[in-house]
Amino acid sequence: MSSWFWYAVAAAILYGAHQIFTRLAAERIGDGLGGFVVEASAALSILLYLAVLWFVGRWNQKFSAAGFNYSLLTGICVGAGTIAFFLLFQKGGPLSAVPAILAGGAAIMAIAGLLFFHEAPSWQRLLGITLAIAGLFLLRR
Repeated sequence: MSSWFWYAVAAAILYGAHQIFTRLAAERIGDGLGGFVVEASAALSILLYLAVLWFVGRWNQKFSAAGFNYSLLTGICVGAGTIAFFLLFQKGGPLSAVPAILAGGAAIMAIAGLLFFHEAPSWQRLLGITLAIAGLFLLRR
């Protein structure tokens, strides 16, 4: 089994729970304020992680301007995406639509992997991309 597999399982569980809690929060808090609480608590969680690394002597955090800029863009995407999910749920979007939405994002990542990172194409990847995009179109009703 690959060394990254259990991290993938943990990420899937946490991101699944993230959307469930966003759905529950959406009817009870404004999109901007809810998004801020989500992102501020995420930042606090990461800050605590960094503190643990520092105190246990496992600090190995490199820094570069390019890394900072890409991380900044990532944060902007996450913040705007969080607000988009709040708005989706506030407008009556179903939680069951989230897997297809995330699959659409996965299709974008897969296309970027092929085009920009020169990852090897396969018929399985191309079929997955096609099905993910088709899933997004099926949500229109």
